[in-house]
Amino acid sequence: MKLENNWRYKSLQNLEKIGVEDPAAAPTPLVRRCLELLKLPLNEFTTGDLRLMIGQEFSLPYLVPLAIEELTEDLFAEGDYYPGDLLAVVLKIKTAFWEENQQLFNAITSLIINRHGQIKEAGISLGSFAA
Repeated sequence: MKLENNWRYKSLQNLEKIGVEDPAAAPTPLVRRCLELLKLPLNEFTTGDLRLMIGQEFSLPYLVPLAIEELTEDLFAEGDYYPGDLLAVVLKIKTAFWEENQQLFNAITSLIINRHGQIKEAGISLGSFAA
């Protein structure tokens, strides 16, 4: 997927061209937060926001590159719960996504290749990257 130059300054709502209901009408706090994040420009996402939306499988072609940047700076970046929670949700992404996005798969592989021991020690499953 080829991204436009200014994609980081747009919201997922704008990038995906989707309508988003009023977050105030959401049935749960989780749904409310996801709806709020759909309207937020990507450059304003925190590590926790990335963790949440990737964990809910929203817009992975846009969010995984941002997560890779975050993980490049700190492989065990913490997004609200524990050190490495962003990495944990990225490694749980379904194999089908990685098969369609080989460049992103290779980027994650290069980040973790020599750190499998540390990752396992942190209690994080390597998922599709275990082989």
